[in-house]
Amino acid sequence: MILIYYAVINIVLFAAMGIDKSKAVHNKWRIPEANLFKLAFFGGGAGGFLGMLAFRHKTKKPKFYFIFTLALLLHGCLLINYYKLFDFIIKMS
Repeated sequence: MILIYYAVINIVLFAAMGIDKSKAVHNKWRIPEANLFKLAFFGGGAGGFLGMLAFRHKTKKPKFYFIFTLALLLHGCLLINYYKLFDFIIKMS
């Protein structure tokens, strides 16, 4: 279930990066950067990086690299600890 969550949140941020790029090209209303950062911290850091590369969007803004990297590290640590705890509980049963 948790892997499905991460897949969905990464797809959502990837799509948001594409939508924001399209809106930027057409001078339309943009997705606020804060919303993109929130999606990253909810677990979408990888989707954000892939969106940056695929759409060549926000690549000149160091804060995006920093936030997406921080989000990836945070959720990587959370996943590792989650599975260690799960493994510990299974061994104790």
